[in-house]
Amino acid sequence: MLEEIAIENLGVIDSARIVLGPGLTVITGETGAGKTMLLTGLSLLMGGRADPATVRPGAAKAVAEGRLRVPDGSGAAAVVDESGGALDDDGTVVVVRTVAAEGRSRAHVGGRGVPQAVLADLAAELVTVHGQADQLRLRAPAQQRAALDAFAGADHAATLGRYRAAWTERGALAARLEELTGAAQERAREAELLRLGLAEVERVEPQPGEDDALDAQVARLTNVEDLRTAAQLAHDALSGLEEADAQAGAVVLLDQAWRALDGAAAQDPALTALAARVHEAAYALQDAATELASYVQDLQADPAALEAAHARRAELVALTRSYGSTIDEVLAWARDAGLRLLDLEDDGTRVEEARARLAELDTELRGLADQLTTSRRHAATELADAVTAELAGLAMSGARLAVRVDDADEPGPWGADVVALELVPHAGAPARPLGKGASGGELSRVMLAIEVALAERHGDASDAPLPAFVFDEVDAGVGGRAAVEVGRRLAELARRAQVIVVTHLAQVAAFADTHVVVAKSTSGGAGTESAAPVTASDVRAVDGDERVRELARMLSGQEDSDAALRHAAELLEAGRPAAAPDVGR
Repeated sequence: MLEEIAIENLGVIDSARIVLGPGLTVITGETGAGKTMLLTGLSLLMGGRADPATVRPGAAKAVAEGRLRVPDGSGAAAVVDESGGALDDDGTVVVVRTVAAEGRSRAHVGGRGVPQAVLADLAAELVTVHGQADQLRLRAPAQQRAALDAFAGADHAATLGRYRAAWTERGALAARLEELTGAAQERAREAELLRLGLAEVERVEPQPGEDDALDAQVARLTNVEDLRTAAQLAHDALSGLEEADAQAGAVVLLDQAWRALDGAAAQDPALTALAARVHEAAYALQDAATELASYVQDLQADPAALEAAHARRAELVALTRSYGSTIDEVLAWARDAGLRLLDLEDDGTRVEEARARLAELDTELRGLADQLTTSRRHAATELADAVTAELAGLAMSGARLAVRVDDADEPGPWGADVVALELVPHAGAPARPLGKGASGGELSRVMLAIEVALAERHGDASDAPLPAFVFDEVDAGVGGRAAVEVGRRLAELARRAQVIVVTHLAQVAAFADTHVVVAKSTSGGAGTESAAPVTASDVRAVDGDERVRELARMLSGQEDSDAALRHAAELLEAGRPAAAPDVGR
C-alpha cells in the first residue's frame, strides 16, 4: 500500500507531500495540470517513462518520492531484496525517481540505485492503475481474458501456469526439431566431409612436431658434405692435425697453458683461480672435440632416406593445406572434428526423442486446455452475475454483462479459448462487444464493477488482487445518481484495498476517507520583484469546513453559496462510512 507521495519541481507543482491512509483517498481541485502532475509523479514511481519536459521551468531536476508498505514474504519484498535495497524496520520501503532537465533519470529503491524496470516490477506487485487508456484496453480480447482469469481463482491460475510452461517448452522443442530436420541434408554433407578428412589424417598418422623434425632431417641430408667439412674443420682446430709437423690444436694448447699456470701457482696463489678456469675450458673443448668426431663418423650421405623424408613431408604438407598451418593444428582439428561427427551422427536419436517429447507435450496441453476451458466457463457465469449485480447499483438497472468463452480456431499461449465480454444495455437489447457497444461512461462503470467483483471474490485471501488501486477519473461520462453509486462502489472497494481516485465529481469525493485538494496559486507580476507572474499548484488535505467548501465548489463553482454548502454537507453525511475500512497499515 502507498503511505506517502512527495514530488518536487514537477510541472506546476513546486513542492508537495501527500500522506495517504487506508481506505478511499480522492484528489480534486481546480487545476487539471496539478492533478496530472500528481499522477505523473505516481507514474514515475511505478517505472513510467521519464520526460524532461515535465521538470518545472528553471529547476535542474524533478524528484518523486514514495513510501510503500511491503507485506512480508510477498513478491514485492522479493523484488526489493533482489535489487539490493532494504526495507525499513517498520516494513516500508522508500522509492525515489529523479528526472534531470538535461540528462537521464535515476531510480532508487531502499537506498540502492536500480534500473527503471525494477520500479515497474515493484509496482506490478503493489499497485494497479485504471485510467482512460485502461478503459480502452478493457475492449481488447486479451484484457477481457485476463479479467476472467483473475476472477477464476488460484486453482485456475495454477493450471494456467502449467499450461504456459508446457506451451513455452513445446515452442522451443518445435524450433529445435525444425532445425534438426530442416538442415538434415546440409548436416549430412558436413558429416561426410568430416569423415573424409578424418580418414586422410588417420592414413597419414602425423605425430606432434613431426613436420619440424622432418624439416631438420631434410636439411641435414641435403647438405651432408658441407656439414662434414665444417665439423671436421672444427674438430681439427680443437684437436690438431695428425701429421707430425702440423700445428697443435686448441685442446693441446689449453692443456699446455693450464700446466704452466698450475706450476706457477705455487709462487703466486692469485694464479690458482685462473689455472682452474683454463682447466675447465680444456675439459669442455675436449668433450666438444669428441662429439664432433662422433658426428663426422655418423654423418653419411643417404639418398634413400632423403627421398623418404621428402615423400613424408609432402604428405604432411597436404594435410596442413587443408586442416591447419602446422601438424599440431591438424591434430587439434582432428580431435574437434571427431566430436562434431559424433554430434552429427547422433541427430537421428535426438530427432526421435524430440518427436516423442513433442507428442507428450501435445497430449499434456490438450488436457490442460480442457481444464482451462471448463474453469473459465464456470467462472464466466459467476463473473457475469457478479458484475451485473454491481451494474444495477451503478445506475445501469437493466444492463447485463455477458461473458462468452468460445473455442479458438487453434490453441494459443493462453489456452484454446476466446473470451469476450459483451454488454446488454437494457432488457430486450442484443448483447454487443464492449469494444463496440459501450460508451466511455459505461466502460468506466463496467471496469469498476469488475474490480469490485474481484475484490469480493478474493476477500482477504492470499491470492487477493493488488493491495492498492489508482483510478484516474473513473467517473468520466457519468453524473447524478450514477456518480453517487460510483462513489459508493469505490468506498466498498476501499474496505478491502487502498483506493486512490482523481475525480471532478462531488458525489464521488463525498465518500472519501482522505480528501486531497490541488489548488492553483499565482505569484509575481505587477508590484513584485518578478516581472512575470508564476503559476504554481498547492496540494493539501482538507477536512471539516474546508472539505465542505471544496465539495460546494465542485457542485456549483461557488464555494460560499449557502445552497451549495447545504448540498455539500448532505453529500458528506450520505457518504459517511458505516465502519472503518478493513485495510490496515
